[in-house]
Amino acid sequence: MVWTRVLLLALLPIILIVLAGVESATVRNGKDSEPKESSKSVFMPASDASNFFKRRSRRSPSAYEEYYEQRVKTSANERRREYLEEQTTEYENYLEEDRNEQHERSREKTEQYREFNYDGQYPRYPHHRY
Repeated sequence: MVWTRVLLLALLPIILIVLAGVESATVRNGKDSEPKESSKSVFMPASDASNFFKRRSRRSPSAYEEYYEQRVKTSANERRREYLEEQTTEYENYLEEDRNEQHERSREKTEQYREFNYDGQYPRYPHHRY
């Protein structure tokens, strides 16, 4: 709880400076100009803006081909990734089964060895049995 108050107190002067000091976000090119003039050069009338978006909404054939090529590449990459993921999963499953089989064989051999070589003089400890 204390750290939030410290954080708020640390950020409060920065926020006040930013809010009080910023008049416009345009970059000046060496001349003292009014912020109103710079905003006129940045913004355009609504009619021009709508025409701009109408022109941009129609796709040219070359743009569609690029889009299609990108889709083909993306799908090929996805198929390749899924294939490699499947291969690694299969290999990991194979390794796990192989390790389990080896462990089972070595456990059986050890158990048979102990049964065959047991002379009856030493007690069988519980940690020797599975």
